[in-house]
Amino acid sequence: QERLMESGGGLVQAGESLELSCKGSGIAVYANPMGWFHQPPDREREAVVLVQEDGTTYYRDSVKGRFTLSRDENKNTAYLHMNDLKPEDSGTYYCMNRGYYGRGTRVSVSS
Repeated sequence: QERLMESGGGLVQAGESLELSCKGSGIAVYANPMGWFHQPPDREREAVVLVQEDGTTYYRDSVKGRFTLSRDENKNTAYLHMNDLKPEDSGTYYCMNRGYYGRGTRVSVSS
């Protein structure tokens, strides 16, 4: 059974960093397309970073230079490195791989 499990969320202050992890089970996290999605409270889920099938990577403008996606094929795990966090980055973050989503991990950034 395909499953993605996110972890690493928490409560931080503005300007701090977090690293989110997405562990795949029965699904190859290093395959494309994959990405990370962000859903603020009472708003729709939007892509933060998206890797297309051909490997082209897109970052949302608001996170360019602050967030970085990486993947460890040996661990079948994807990461979202988030630096200089802002209150508007708060919400639930979901890992996506070929249409499958995890259950999310929550990030709260205080000002």
